[in-house]
Amino acid sequence: MNALMWMSGALFSFCFMAIAARELSSGMNTFEVLFARAVIGLTLVSLIIYRTKDMSYFRTQRIKFHLGRDLTHLMGQYGWFVGVGLLPLSQVFALEFTAPLWTSILAMTFLGEMLSFRRFFALVLGFSGVYLIVDPGEGIFNYNSLYVIAAALLFSIGNTFSKSLVKTDRPLTILFYMSLIQLPVAFCLAFQHLILPSLVQLGWLLVIGLTSMASHFCMSKAMQKTDLSIVVTLDFFRLPLITVVGVLIYAEAFRWVMVVGALMVFGANLINLYQPKDDSKT
Repeated sequence: MNALMWMSGALFSFCFMAIAARELSSGMNTFEVLFARAVIGLTLVSLIIYRTKDMSYFRTQRIKFHLGRDLTHLMGQYGWFVGVGLLPLSQVFALEFTAPLWTSILAMTFLGEMLSFRRFFALVLGFSGVYLIVDPGEGIFNYNSLYVIAAALLFSIGNTFSKSLVKTDRPLTILFYMSLIQLPVAFCLAFQHLILPSLVQLGWLLVIGLTSMASHFCMSKAMQKTDLSIVVTLDFFRLPLITVVGVLIYAEAFRWVMVVGALMVFGANLINLYQPKDDSKT
């Protein structure tokens, strides 16, 4: 029940963050949005830690892991925010779910993991689903999809660091270092684009800052409370939720072929997560 509660918080946070990103996409540079997000996040997390009066939240013995996670996550967030401004929201979320597939490929490439029949089938199924999601069969390949596909690849790298970090560092510590590391990098990238946001833009930036922190915190807590396969399954409910948002708020077209593709990616992720006892021998 606790995992369901934390995942519900993550789902709604991701959806509200996508809405805010879409609203800001036409008036603010993406790097500026990421900088504001880091400022808000660092301020919020620091205040929460200060209120706990537990200064051990500021300490970590794994700064290299934080650097790896947070820099790849920042680059992935750039691709995701750009994609939200250019693509249907449902397509962005569907492509984002390819991150576990990229994780599998990276594990085989750099860690020497074996390509079993199960893993091969999952990859074929998953990337066949991606083919349907980007829908090149209509003769129009939207190259903006590559922003989100690249983001998913970077998120997969960041998730590898996250899975290790949650074993030793608490969620607030992970969030603190994420904002601390990303803030100066985002500032340097955003410097030449900085403008004074309007009140409406400031409101949407606050939404992004708050939901970004909430989504990461809720996901970290859910990973601590239950099995990763359950987290992945519950996380998939983001897709129907954001599809409804896209159709009702932004009048985006509903495409069954995209739904089929997304279900194929989801099925591939579940197959990839399944670990039979003798899998190491295959």
